[in-house]
Amino acid sequence: MTPSELQQHCLAQNAAWEDHPFSGMPELSTFKVKDRIFAFSSLDAQPLTVSLKCEPELAVSLRAAHPAIAPGWHLNKRHWNTVTLDGSLPDTMVYELIEDSYDLVVAKLPRGERLLLDRP
Repeated sequence: MTPSELQQHCLAQNAAWEDHPFSGMPELSTFKVKDRIFAFSSLDAQPLTVSLKCEPELAVSLRAAHPAIAPGWHLNKRHWNTVTLDGSLPDTMVYELIEDSYDLVVAKLPRGERLLLDRP
């Protein structure tokens, strides 16, 4: 997966947008829905990584099954995974992890905001 493909898939989520909120880390892209982050990535980093929100039980099993998935770097390790995009994971799996992260964040939005996103 290329940085551009990662960026495009994150931005393809309903009402998603990219931000660079950390003045000390201008290279860090955050992908948000309604001001809540669902993905972090330094798109020019080598190797390319993305940090994604994950259900705690699933996060642990993914880490055990895939060396490219580790506890979230500088994040709550119970709820976030950092995925190294080194080609060892199929792109479809990464796309599903992005979508799951987005869904987890949307699920925590107030009902009115979810309805605006067509997500009851």
